[in-house]
Amino acid sequence: MFVVCGEALMDVYMGESTPVGMLLDARIGGSPLNVAQGLARLERPVAFLCGLSTDALGERLFASLQAERVDTSLLLRSDAPSTLSVVSVDAGGVPRYAFHGNGAADRQLTPANLPALPPATRVLQFGSYALAVEPVGSTLRALAARERERCLIAYDPNVRLNVEPDLAHWREVVELMASLAHLVKVSDEDLGLLYPAETPEQVAARWLAGGTALVAITRGSKGSSAWTAAAQADAPAQPVQVIDTVGAGDTFQAALLTWLDEHDALTPAALAALDARQLEALLRFATQAAAITCSRRGANMPRRAELPR
Repeated sequence: MFVVCGEALMDVYMGESTPVGMLLDARIGGSPLNVAQGLARLERPVAFLCGLSTDALGERLFASLQAERVDTSLLLRSDAPSTLSVVSVDAGGVPRYAFHGNGAADRQLTPANLPALPPATRVLQFGSYALAVEPVGSTLRALAARERERCLIAYDPNVRLNVEPDLAHWREVVELMASLAHLVKVSDEDLGLLYPAETPEQVAARWLAGGTALVAITRGSKGSSAWTAAAQADAPAQPVQVIDTVGAGDTFQAALLTWLDEHDALTPAALAALDARQLEALLRFATQAAAITCSRRGANMPRRAELPR
């Protein structure tokens, strides 16, 4: 079983003004939630570990997880509010973001209330701002450290400066998680923010030397790359009519994990043993999945039947 750890939230888009206020369009979101639902659509057994509100928005998030057949037994329900990411567009068409998450339900995980993992857990997936805010951040980082010898640890930083603007803190979190993770997937955009003086290749080499077995870097329209200590491969981006890129990185991560599962490679030793041909096949599968998401509005991730066996 896969267990995805992180946050769930609502992206709230500001609409037109009305005589008494403004129209709002709330969309289900949160990178870890997307990964969990992406894995479920790709026919992987997956549970979601997260603090989730019992307010109306939290109930909608809960219903979405159930509809996608994600195991919800690890959710910590509370009456703390749901996190909101409010998106508006200025006169020049540039989006602006306001984040409302202090004291929200997805930050309420602590060592005292952390649920026990199912015995069938094989992979723990971590990512996004839940690792960088408290008390949930230190709780999840400790969970990764505790389970590293028993489970495969996967990590996607998914840096969100509108939540935590301190880059030094993000670097500290990312470096710790990279030292714990067997698989790190990261975007070149995040690497540019975190390590402007290093090339992606240099960062990948440093993480591999520190114990990571596989590093994958996404480069948007320039494709993707992957490294182990012994092999390297690249894959081009797949041509597609892009509607938007919402959820593309999360789809890529879910597809990486799915390919590895289907090829019996979800152990640190199996990751390290992948050759260049296998790495390229892995990247092409994940790229194709992400392209499908880009061709549709929002984080509408593909199902297994839409991808080659």
